[in-house]
Amino acid sequence: MDFKPNLLIIDDESDVGIFFKRLFESKGCHIEVATSGDEAKHCWTNKSFHVALVDLKLPDVDGLTLLQKIKEHQPGCEVIIMTGYATTKTAVKAIQLGAFDYIEKPFDDINEIERLIDKAVINCTSDNMEGSSRPTWADCADQVGLYYGRNKEMRQLLNIADKIARKNINVLIQGETGTGKEVLARFVHQASNRNNNEFIAINCGAVPENLLESQLFGHEKGAFTGATGNHRGIFELADNGTLFLDEIGEASLAIQVKLLRVLETGEFYRVGGEKPIRTNVRLIAATNVDLEKAVAEKKFREDLFYRLDVIRLTLPTLKQRHEDIPGLVHQFLKRLGIDQQEIHVSTEVMDQICNYSWPGNLRELMNTINQSVALCDGGTILPTHLPSKIQAQIVREFKETDINEVQKNTLMATSPVDTIKSVYQDINKNQTVSADELLNAYNMVIEIKENIKSSLTAQGISHPETPVALKDLEAKAIEDALAYFNGNVSAASKALGVGRNTLYRKVREYDIGVKG
Repeated sequence: MDFKPNLLIIDDESDVGIFFKRLFESKGCHIEVATSGDEAKHCWTNKSFHVALVDLKLPDVDGLTLLQKIKEHQPGCEVIIMTGYATTKTAVKAIQLGAFDYIEKPFDDINEIERLIDKAVINCTSDNMEGSSRPTWADCADQVGLYYGRNKEMRQLLNIADKIARKNINVLIQGETGTGKEVLARFVHQASNRNNNEFIAINCGAVPENLLESQLFGHEKGAFTGATGNHRGIFELADNGTLFLDEIGEASLAIQVKLLRVLETGEFYRVGGEKPIRTNVRLIAATNVDLEKAVAEKKFREDLFYRLDVIRLTLPTLKQRHEDIPGLVHQFLKRLGIDQQEIHVSTEVMDQICNYSWPGNLRELMNTINQSVALCDGGTILPTHLPSKIQAQIVREFKETDINEVQKNTLMATSPVDTIKSVYQDINKNQTVSADELLNAYNMVIEIKENIKSSLTAQGISHPETPVALKDLEAKAIEDALAYFNGNVSAASKALGVGRNTLYRKVREYDIGVKG
């Protein structure tokens, strides 16, 4: 270090204070030692500190309370929690409250402690203001394709994941389908000391039980029909690396027993094997179901649950990450090798995407972008390129929002403009337009007319009663529907949502030829 940082050591064990004082004074640091909360308060009241090492259990105050007091009086001081009593979950709670990191007693790796102190000092003395600097975990996120955006909950989750990544503890990831559980698992692996070794993922719910056992633990030659040779399972292949078990809640009770044995002893047997095989893997499990409820219902072993649930990381839904959606859209386009200059996302589409609820989360958003790009034959993604269910929900939810009728009718009238314009241009170019697209545009025109009239009336403005001419659009829709169903009037009338007699009348009115 080029300057002499101030370190505060707070621990009721005098040997710990002496150890750190000698260690860091030899490296040019100024050290103050306190053995209680009162002594620590006297220290930070009279002196500023770059880093404080705080024991979680003190005689007169809880370490978490002391952490909050230090951050209150000296926000720039980085606090590292020392724990030899509490569970790892308590240490993670400390990180949520603002701790820089935590270390476990006894101190086995002095070099790691020195590196941690150096990082804390650098972080404390950085000139960058909070929020403007690139997070220390950002490189790992970029390497695994994890977009963290601006959402505070997501950024805090990744900060915690980064801290626990270097600890040799199991992790349980919870989150709805499509929230990115495997990508988060890859992030933990990349940020860990195991990142030069294998990361292997397997979906427990997608593999039959008998095959899953062989995939996990391997098998010996002749163990079952078709076992023509020895086979190494992923517990062997992931040795010294990370094993990700997705949908762990779908594993059978028999598989759960075998998983528990590996976690307890570090050993397992191949199917048909007689000799135990040792393995050193970091296990990350994921689930989209309530495992605690499954334990209560005897569908999941309680002892295995507690073995897995050392650290729990819960991913937010995409709906909860609303502010990150535009950035995610551009990231998915970039993954497809598409530059923003090549394909532009219209403002209307971005508004609809941001207001959609995304029950399928990131996976549904990615599929939507893929589909929209495939359907986009120009340089702009329009509402017609979005799945119909997204457009339908946007309209439904919009009508239920608590805004005044004038605003609602005005906005409803302007939202489908890009869609109608696109269909109108295609018709003028004599391009084929599907019946669905024509009917969608037709309904939008009708709705626009009615909403504009309502809006004008609400504002006390008179309006002409002359109806909008839609004969050409309606005739084209009927022609396309009849052509699609090879002249079958019954099928066409159902698709168009009108009665057979009405359709026959329209056919005569527009002089449309019907086959058969």
